[in-house]
Amino acid sequence: MKCPFCKHEDTQVVDTRLSDEGDSIRRRRRCLACDKRFTTHEVVELRMPQVVKHNGTRSEFDDERLRNSFTRALHKRPVPTELVDAAIGHVTQTIFAFGEREIASRQIGELVMKELLKLDKVAYIRFASVYKSFQDVDDFTDEVDAMRKPVRRRKTD
Repeated sequence: MKCPFCKHEDTQVVDTRLSDEGDSIRRRRRCLACDKRFTTHEVVELRMPQVVKHNGTRSEFDDERLRNSFTRALHKRPVPTELVDAAIGHVTQTIFAFGEREIASRQIGELVMKELLKLDKVAYIRFASVYKSFQDVDDFTDEVDAMRKPVRRRKTD
């Protein structure tokens, strides 16, 4: 770490303390050249991956767009805000847990659909109709039928 006073590159850590919230570290440093002291703070930098759209363009992950997707799908639906916030948090954490520098917008859409299916089936159909570009009523009925099919589980012997 460079000294902010003399720009010397060697400094010594004199004291280290965890912040009250536990999300940063405060370090007291001393410059080995000019002997002046200064404080630094270390925090974790979390970077969400770049979103790769279907046309190949890239953009920054925008959690507000994610929230808007949920809000539009759940418009006038009886779903508590706490559950919506939890679903958005789950999608965000899943994306972050992939540990990739890029993620396809299609993957994000699939994660949103999975969460909407748990929250509200009408909202799921609303989102799916736009996301999957439904062209006619048959697309809606096919999706509803797919939702109704029971999940088959294999018997273990």
